[in-house]
Amino acid sequence: MKVPFFKPTIGEEEIAAVVTCLRSGWLTTGAQTREFEAEFARYVGAKHAVALNSCTAALHLALEAVGLQRGELVLVPTMTFAATAEVVRYFDAVPVFVDCDPRTQCIDVAAAARTLEQIAAGQPAAGVFGPYGRVRAIIPMHYAGQMADVDAVNALAATHGISVIEDAAHTLPAFTRTNGSAPWRAVGTTAAITCFSFYANKCITTGEGGMAVTDDDTYADRMRLMSLHGMSKDAWKRYTAAGSWYYEIVAPGFKYNLTDIASAIGRVQLARAEELWEARRAVAAMYEVALAGIPGLERPTEDANRRHSWHLYSIRLDLEVWTKGRDAFIDGLKERGVASSVHWQPLHMQPYYRQAYALTTQLFPVAAGLWPRLVTLPLYPGMTRDDVELVADAIRSLQ
Repeated sequence: MKVPFFKPTIGEEEIAAVVTCLRSGWLTTGAQTREFEAEFARYVGAKHAVALNSCTAALHLALEAVGLQRGELVLVPTMTFAATAEVVRYFDAVPVFVDCDPRTQCIDVAAAARTLEQIAAGQPAAGVFGPYGRVRAIIPMHYAGQMADVDAVNALAATHGISVIEDAAHTLPAFTRTNGSAPWRAVGTTAAITCFSFYANKCITTGEGGMAVTDDDTYADRMRLMSLHGMSKDAWKRYTAAGSWYYEIVAPGFKYNLTDIASAIGRVQLARAEELWEARRAVAAMYEVALAGIPGLERPTEDANRRHSWHLYSIRLDLEVWTKGRDAFIDGLKERGVASSVHWQPLHMQPYYRQAYALTTQLFPVAAGLWPRLVTLPLYPGMTRDDVELVADAIRSLQ
Protein backbone atom coordinates (compact mmCIF):
# COMPACT_ATOMS: atom_id res chain seq x y z
CA MET A 1 0.00 0.00 0.00
CA LYS A 2 1.22 3.50 -0.83
CA VAL A 3 -0.80 4.79 2.11
CA PRO A 4 -1.56 2.11 4.73
CA PHE A 5 -4.57 2.45 6.98
CA PHE A 6 -2.32 3.15 9.95
CA LYS A 7 1.27 3.03 11.15
CA PRO A 8 2.11 3.02 14.86
CA THR A 9 4.43 5.89 15.74
CA ILE A 10 7.19 4.09 17.61
CA GLY A 11 10.63 5.64 18.07
CA GLU A 12 13.97 4.88 19.63
CA GLU A 13 12.79 5.97 23.08
CA GLU A 14 10.03 3.33 23.11
CA ILE A 15 12.51 0.70 21.90
CA ALA A 16 15.01 1.69 24.58
CA ALA A 17 12.31 1.50 27.27
CA VAL A 18 11.48 -2.07 26.23
CA VAL A 19 15.15 -3.08 26.22
CA THR A 20 15.58 -1.62 29.70
CA CYS A 21 12.55 -3.56 30.88
CA LEU A 22 13.87 -6.79 29.35
CA ARG A 23 17.22 -6.29 31.05
CA SER A 24 15.59 -5.56 34.40
CA GLY A 25 14.58 -9.19 34.88
CA TRP A 26 10.93 -8.23 35.58
CA LEU A 27 8.62 -8.55 32.57
CA THR A 28 5.09 -8.96 33.91
CA THR A 29 3.04 -6.52 36.00
CA GLY A 30 5.38 -4.59 38.27
CA ALA A 31 7.02 -1.23 38.80
CA GLN A 32 6.65 -0.05 35.19
CA THR A 33 2.93 -0.76 35.25
CA ARG A 34 2.42 0.98 38.59
CA GLU A 35 4.26 4.06 37.26
CA PHE A 36 2.21 3.97 34.07
CA GLU A 37 -1.00 3.89 36.11
CA ALA A 38 0.09 6.83 38.27
CA GLU A 39 1.19 8.90 35.28
CA PHE A 40 -1.99 8.12 33.34
CA ALA A 41 -4.22 9.07 36.27
CA ARG A 42 -2.41 12.40 36.59
CA TYR A 43 -2.63 13.01 32.85
CA VAL A 44 -6.39 12.62 32.60
CA GLY A 45 -7.12 14.08 36.04
CA ALA A 46 -8.55 10.94 37.66
CA LYS A 47 -7.84 9.60 41.14
CA HIS A 48 -7.23 5.99 40.09
CA ALA A 49 -6.04 4.20 36.96
CA VAL A 50 -5.99 0.42 36.56
CA ALA A 51 -3.80 -0.90 33.72
CA LEU A 52 -5.25 -3.86 31.83
CA ASN A 53 -4.53 -5.93 28.74
CA SER A 54 -7.34 -4.38 26.64
CA CYS A 55 -10.17 -1.89 26.66
CA THR A 56 -12.48 -4.91 26.48
CA ALA A 57 -11.08 -6.05 29.82
CA ALA A 58 -11.59 -2.55 31.22
CA LEU A 59 -15.24 -2.49 30.12
CA HIS A 60 -15.81 -5.97 31.56
CA LEU A 61 -14.30 -5.08 34.93
CA ALA A 62 -16.19 -1.78 34.99
CA LEU A 63 -19.51 -3.59 34.62
CA GLU A 64 -18.48 -6.10 37.28
CA ALA A 65 -17.53 -3.27 39.61
CA VAL A 66 -20.92 -1.53 39.28
CA GLY A 67 -22.63 -4.83 40.04
CA LEU A 68 -24.13 -6.00 36.74
CA GLN A 69 -26.11 -9.23 37.21
CA ARG A 70 -27.66 -11.85 34.96
CA GLY A 71 -30.80 -10.62 33.22
CA GLU A 72 -30.14 -6.94 33.88
CA LEU A 73 -30.02 -4.33 31.11
CA VAL A 74 -27.25 -2.06 29.84
CA LEU A 75 -27.86 0.66 27.25
CA VAL A 76 -25.27 0.44 24.47
CA PRO A 77 -24.92 2.37 21.19
CA THR A 78 -25.52 0.25 18.11
CA MET A 79 -22.83 2.26 16.31
CA THR A 80 -19.82 0.85 18.13
CA PHE A 81 -17.28 -1.95 18.10
CA ALA A 82 -18.18 -5.46 19.22
CA ALA A 83 -16.56 -5.11 22.66
CA THR A 84 -19.01 -2.51 23.97
CA ALA A 85 -21.91 -4.95 23.79
CA GLU A 86 -20.17 -8.30 24.13
CA VAL A 87 -18.98 -7.50 27.67
CA VAL A 88 -22.65 -7.19 28.67
CA ARG A 89 -23.25 -10.71 27.38
CA TYR A 90 -20.37 -12.01 29.54
CA PHE A 91 -22.80 -11.58 32.46
CA ASP A 92 -25.74 -13.12 30.61
CA ALA A 93 -27.16 -9.61 30.78
CA VAL A 94 -28.95 -7.81 27.94
CA PRO A 95 -27.43 -5.08 25.74
CA VAL A 96 -30.21 -2.67 24.81
CA PHE A 97 -29.16 -0.88 21.65
CA VAL A 98 -29.62 2.84 21.07
CA ASP A 99 -29.48 4.69 17.75
CA CYS A 100 -26.78 7.25 17.02
CA ASP A 101 -26.76 11.00 16.61
CA PRO A 102 -26.91 11.70 12.85
CA ARG A 103 -24.05 14.20 12.97
CA THR A 104 -21.53 12.84 15.49
CA GLN A 105 -22.45 9.13 15.38
CA CYS A 106 -22.21 9.10 19.18
CA ILE A 107 -25.14 7.76 21.20
CA ASP A 108 -28.44 9.61 20.69
CA VAL A 109 -29.31 10.63 24.24
CA ALA A 110 -32.90 11.51 23.34
CA ALA A 111 -33.35 8.01 21.91
CA ALA A 112 -31.83 6.55 25.07
CA ALA A 113 -34.30 8.55 27.16
CA ARG A 114 -37.24 7.23 25.14
CA THR A 115 -35.95 3.68 25.56
CA LEU A 116 -35.65 4.06 29.33
CA GLU A 117 -39.17 5.49 29.54
CA GLN A 118 -40.53 2.54 27.55
CA ILE A 119 -38.73 0.05 29.78
CA ALA A 120 -40.02 1.79 32.91
CA ALA A 121 -43.55 1.51 31.52
CA GLY A 122 -43.08 -2.17 30.69
CA GLN A 123 -43.43 -1.50 26.96
CA PRO A 124 -41.36 -3.09 24.17
CA ALA A 125 -38.19 -1.04 23.73
CA ALA A 126 -35.54 -1.16 21.01
CA GLY A 127 -36.39 -4.74 20.15
CA VAL A 128 -36.35 -5.93 23.76
CA PHE A 129 -39.47 -7.19 25.54
CA GLY A 130 -40.39 -7.46 29.21
CA PRO A 131 -40.51 -8.57 31.87
CA TYR A 132 -37.37 -6.52 32.38
CA GLY A 133 -34.53 -6.82 34.83
CA ARG A 134 -32.99 -3.74 36.36
CA VAL A 135 -31.30 -1.22 34.06
CA ARG A 136 -27.79 -1.15 35.53
CA ALA A 137 -25.69 1.12 33.28
CA ILE A 138 -25.29 3.09 30.07
CA ILE A 139 -22.11 2.98 27.98
CA PRO A 140 -21.66 6.00 25.69
CA MET A 141 -18.88 5.47 23.13
CA HIS A 142 -16.93 8.49 21.90
CA TYR A 143 -17.05 7.84 18.16
CA ALA A 144 -13.79 8.47 16.26
CA GLY A 145 -12.43 10.49 19.20
CA GLN A 146 -15.08 13.19 19.71
CA MET A 147 -16.79 12.97 23.07
CA ALA A 148 -20.50 12.26 23.29
CA ASP A 149 -22.85 14.63 25.10
CA VAL A 150 -21.70 13.49 28.52
CA ASP A 151 -23.70 16.14 30.38
CA ALA A 152 -26.93 14.84 28.87
CA VAL A 153 -25.88 11.23 29.47
CA ASN A 154 -25.09 11.92 33.12
CA ALA A 155 -28.35 13.80 33.65
CA LEU A 156 -30.29 10.91 32.13
CA ALA A 157 -28.39 8.38 34.25
CA ALA A 158 -29.04 10.35 37.43
CA THR A 159 -32.77 10.48 36.67
CA HIS A 160 -32.94 6.71 36.26
CA GLY A 161 -30.37 5.72 38.90
CA ILE A 162 -27.93 3.99 36.55
CA SER A 163 -24.13 4.05 36.23
CA VAL A 164 -22.23 5.71 33.39
CA ILE A 165 -19.26 3.84 31.94
CA GLU A 166 -17.59 5.67 29.06
CA ASP A 167 -16.04 3.73 26.20
CA ALA A 168 -13.12 6.01 25.37
CA ALA A 169 -11.25 3.52 23.18
CA HIS A 170 -10.87 6.23 20.51
CA THR A 171 -10.31 9.13 22.79
CA LEU A 172 -7.02 10.39 24.23
CA PRO A 173 -6.72 13.22 24.68
CA ALA A 174 -10.16 14.73 24.16
CA PHE A 175 -12.11 17.44 25.92
CA THR A 176 -15.66 18.68 26.34
CA ARG A 177 -17.35 21.76 27.74
CA THR A 178 -20.96 22.67 28.37
CA ASN A 179 -20.77 25.93 26.42
CA GLY A 180 -18.29 28.49 25.14
CA SER A 181 -17.73 30.10 28.53
CA ALA A 182 -17.49 26.86 30.54
CA PRO A 183 -14.15 25.24 31.44
CA TRP A 184 -12.81 22.33 29.40
CA ARG A 185 -13.06 18.88 31.01
CA ALA A 186 -10.85 15.99 29.96
CA VAL A 187 -12.04 12.56 28.96
CA GLY A 188 -11.62 10.39 32.04
CA THR A 189 -13.23 12.90 34.40
CA THR A 190 -16.88 12.81 33.33
CA ALA A 191 -18.09 9.29 34.24
CA ALA A 192 -18.08 6.81 37.10
CA ILE A 193 -15.56 4.75 35.11
CA THR A 194 -13.87 5.51 31.79
CA CYS A 195 -12.19 2.83 29.68
CA PHE A 196 -9.32 3.42 27.25
CA SER A 197 -7.64 1.34 24.54
CA PHE A 198 -3.94 1.18 23.67
CA TYR A 199 -4.35 -1.07 20.65
CA ALA A 200 -1.79 -0.59 17.87
CA ASN A 201 -3.75 2.06 15.92
CA LYS A 202 -5.00 4.05 18.92
CA CYS A 203 -3.95 7.55 19.97
CA ILE A 204 -1.23 6.09 22.18
CA THR A 205 -0.29 2.43 21.99
CA THR A 206 1.22 -0.40 24.00
CA GLY A 207 0.55 -2.88 21.16
CA GLU A 208 -2.34 -4.37 23.10
CA GLY A 209 -3.57 -2.81 26.32
CA GLY A 210 -6.14 -0.71 28.10
CA MET A 211 -6.86 1.37 31.18
CA ALA A 212 -9.85 1.95 33.45
CA VAL A 213 -9.94 5.23 35.36
CA THR A 214 -12.21 6.31 38.20
CA ASP A 215 -12.42 8.61 41.20
CA ASP A 216 -14.24 5.93 43.21
CA ASP A 217 -12.00 4.03 45.65
CA THR A 218 -14.36 1.03 45.80
CA TYR A 219 -14.54 0.66 42.02
CA ALA A 220 -10.76 0.97 41.68
CA ASP A 221 -10.07 -1.61 44.38
CA ARG A 222 -12.56 -4.05 42.89
CA MET A 223 -11.24 -3.71 39.34
CA ARG A 224 -7.66 -4.14 40.50
CA LEU A 225 -8.57 -7.23 42.53
CA MET A 226 -10.58 -8.82 39.70
CA SER A 227 -7.92 -8.07 37.09
CA LEU A 228 -5.66 -10.82 38.46
CA HIS A 229 -7.64 -13.90 39.51
CA GLY A 230 -9.20 -12.25 42.55
CA MET A 231 -5.86 -12.61 44.37
CA SER A 232 -5.23 -10.61 47.50
CA LYS A 233 -1.65 -9.84 46.37
CA ASP A 234 -0.11 -9.55 42.93
CA ALA A 235 3.26 -11.02 41.98
CA TRP A 236 5.09 -7.72 42.36
CA LYS A 237 3.98 -7.44 45.98
CA ARG A 238 4.72 -11.11 46.72
CA TYR A 239 8.20 -11.27 45.26
CA THR A 240 9.74 -8.02 46.48
CA ALA A 241 12.13 -8.14 49.41
CA ALA A 242 9.42 -6.88 51.74
CA GLY A 243 6.75 -9.21 50.33
CA SER A 244 5.41 -12.60 51.32
CA TRP A 245 4.55 -15.66 49.23
CA TYR A 246 1.15 -15.90 50.89
CA TYR A 247 -2.03 -14.78 49.09
CA GLU A 248 -5.72 -15.55 49.17
CA ILE A 249 -8.33 -15.89 46.42
CA VAL A 250 -11.15 -13.64 47.55
CA ALA A 251 -13.24 -13.65 44.34
CA PRO A 252 -13.33 -15.57 41.03
CA GLY A 253 -11.38 -13.04 39.00
CA PHE A 254 -9.86 -12.83 35.53
CA LYS A 255 -6.42 -12.65 33.87
CA TYR A 256 -6.45 -9.08 32.63
CA ASN A 257 -3.20 -7.57 33.93
CA LEU A 258 -0.88 -5.48 31.71
CA THR A 259 2.78 -6.45 31.45
CA ASP A 260 5.71 -4.20 32.31
CA ILE A 261 6.95 -4.57 28.73
CA ALA A 262 3.73 -3.01 27.44
CA SER A 263 3.72 -0.41 30.22
CA ALA A 264 7.26 0.65 29.35
CA ILE A 265 6.04 1.49 25.84
CA GLY A 266 2.93 3.15 27.28
CA ARG A 267 4.89 5.47 29.55
CA VAL A 268 6.89 6.83 26.62
CA GLN A 269 3.78 7.10 24.45
CA LEU A 270 1.90 8.92 27.22
CA ALA A 271 4.73 11.45 27.49
CA ARG A 272 4.27 12.00 23.74
CA ALA A 273 0.47 12.16 23.85
CA GLU A 274 0.25 15.89 23.12
CA GLU A 275 2.75 15.61 20.26
CA LEU A 276 0.85 12.69 18.73
CA TRP A 277 -2.46 14.52 19.17
CA GLU A 278 -1.15 17.62 17.41
CA ALA A 279 0.07 15.44 14.55
CA ARG A 280 -3.36 13.82 14.19
CA ARG A 281 -5.07 17.20 14.26
CA ALA A 282 -2.72 18.42 11.53
CA VAL A 283 -3.61 15.46 9.30
CA ALA A 284 -7.34 16.09 9.86
CA ALA A 285 -6.82 19.75 8.90
CA MET A 286 -4.99 18.70 5.72
CA TYR A 287 -7.85 16.37 4.80
CA GLU A 288 -10.33 19.19 5.30
CA VAL A 289 -8.55 21.23 2.62
CA ALA A 290 -7.67 18.36 0.27
CA LEU A 291 -11.19 16.89 0.16
CA ALA A 292 -13.13 20.16 0.13
CA GLY A 293 -13.67 20.32 -3.61
CA ILE A 294 -14.70 16.71 -4.14
CA PRO A 295 -18.47 16.35 -4.60
CA GLY A 296 -20.47 13.75 -2.72
CA LEU A 297 -18.28 13.56 0.39
CA GLU A 298 -19.47 14.55 3.86
CA ARG A 299 -16.41 15.24 6.00
CA PRO A 300 -16.30 14.84 9.79
CA THR A 301 -16.66 17.97 11.88
CA GLU A 302 -15.41 19.05 15.29
CA ASP A 303 -18.09 20.49 17.55
CA ALA A 304 -17.30 23.96 18.97
CA ASN A 305 -17.59 22.52 22.48
CA ARG A 306 -15.39 19.49 21.83
CA ARG A 307 -11.72 18.88 21.22
CA HIS A 308 -11.46 15.84 18.99
CA SER A 309 -8.68 13.25 19.41
CA TRP A 310 -8.90 12.42 15.65
CA HIS A 311 -8.39 8.72 16.13
CA LEU A 312 -10.44 8.16 12.97
CA TYR A 313 -11.25 10.23 9.90
CA SER A 314 -14.61 8.82 8.84
CA ILE A 315 -16.33 10.29 5.78
CA ARG A 316 -19.81 9.65 4.40
CA LEU A 317 -20.60 9.12 0.76
CA ASP A 318 -23.57 10.65 -1.01
CA LEU A 319 -24.75 7.56 -2.86
CA GLU A 320 -26.54 9.66 -5.45
CA VAL A 321 -23.09 10.86 -6.48
CA TRP A 322 -21.15 7.65 -5.83
CA THR A 323 -23.65 5.43 -7.60
CA LYS A 324 -21.42 2.34 -7.63
CA GLY A 325 -21.64 2.28 -3.85
CA ARG A 326 -19.37 2.23 -0.82
CA ASP A 327 -17.78 -1.19 -1.43
CA ALA A 328 -16.73 -0.23 -4.95
CA PHE A 329 -15.31 3.02 -3.54
CA ILE A 330 -13.17 1.08 -1.03
CA ASP A 331 -12.04 -1.41 -3.70
CA GLY A 332 -11.09 1.48 -5.97
CA LEU A 333 -8.96 3.07 -3.27
CA LYS A 334 -7.25 -0.27 -2.65
CA GLU A 335 -6.42 -0.64 -6.34
CA ARG A 336 -4.78 2.79 -6.17
CA GLY A 337 -2.68 1.89 -3.12
CA VAL A 338 -4.82 3.47 -0.41
CA ALA A 339 -6.10 1.35 2.47
CA SER A 340 -9.39 2.22 4.15
CA SER A 341 -11.93 0.68 6.49
CA VAL A 342 -15.49 1.04 7.80
CA HIS A 343 -16.50 1.97 11.37
CA TRP A 344 -18.87 0.18 11.70
CA GLN A 345 -21.63 -2.15 10.65
CA PRO A 346 -24.11 -1.34 13.44
CA LEU A 347 -24.25 -4.10 16.03
CA HIS A 348 -27.99 -4.62 15.64
CA MET A 349 -27.25 -5.69 12.05
CA GLN A 350 -24.61 -8.24 13.07
CA PRO A 351 -25.83 -11.86 12.85
CA TYR A 352 -25.48 -12.73 16.53
CA TYR A 353 -27.46 -9.76 17.88
CA ARG A 354 -29.92 -9.72 15.01
CA GLN A 355 -30.80 -13.36 15.64
CA ALA A 356 -30.54 -13.40 19.45
CA TYR A 357 -32.91 -10.45 19.88
CA ALA A 358 -34.89 -10.56 16.61
CA LEU A 359 -33.69 -7.04 15.77
CA THR A 360 -34.70 -5.31 12.57
CA THR A 361 -33.00 -2.54 10.62
CA GLN A 362 -35.99 -0.23 11.06
CA LEU A 363 -35.50 -0.10 14.84
CA PHE A 364 -32.38 2.08 14.45
CA PRO A 365 -32.93 4.08 11.27
CA VAL A 366 -30.08 6.59 11.65
CA ALA A 367 -27.35 3.99 12.11
CA ALA A 368 -28.85 1.77 9.42
CA GLY A 369 -28.97 4.69 6.99
CA LEU A 370 -25.38 5.69 7.69
CA TRP A 371 -23.92 2.20 7.43
CA PRO A 372 -23.80 1.91 3.59
CA ARG A 373 -22.24 5.39 3.33
CA LEU A 374 -19.34 5.07 5.80
CA VAL A 375 -15.67 5.00 4.82
CA THR A 376 -12.75 5.58 7.18
CA LEU A 377 -9.66 7.05 5.52
CA PRO A 378 -6.09 6.56 6.75
CA LEU A 379 -5.02 8.82 9.61
CA TYR A 380 -1.89 8.42 11.71
CA PRO A 381 0.71 10.85 13.08
CA GLY A 382 3.35 10.02 10.45
CA MET A 383 1.13 10.96 7.50
CA THR A 384 2.53 13.71 5.30
CA ARG A 385 0.85 16.27 3.09
CA ASP A 386 1.89 14.17 0.10
CA ASP A 387 0.13 11.15 1.65
CA VAL A 388 -3.06 13.15 2.15
CA GLU A 389 -2.91 14.46 -1.42
CA LEU A 390 -2.38 10.92 -2.69
CA VAL A 391 -5.56 9.84 -0.90
CA ALA A 392 -7.46 12.83 -2.31
CA ASP A 393 -6.15 12.16 -5.82
CA ALA A 394 -7.18 8.51 -5.55
CA ILE A 395 -10.71 9.58 -4.59
CA ARG A 396 -10.91 12.07 -7.49
CA SER A 397 -9.85 9.38 -9.92
CA LEU A 398 -12.85 7.27 -8.88
CA GLN A 399 -15.35 9.90 -10.01
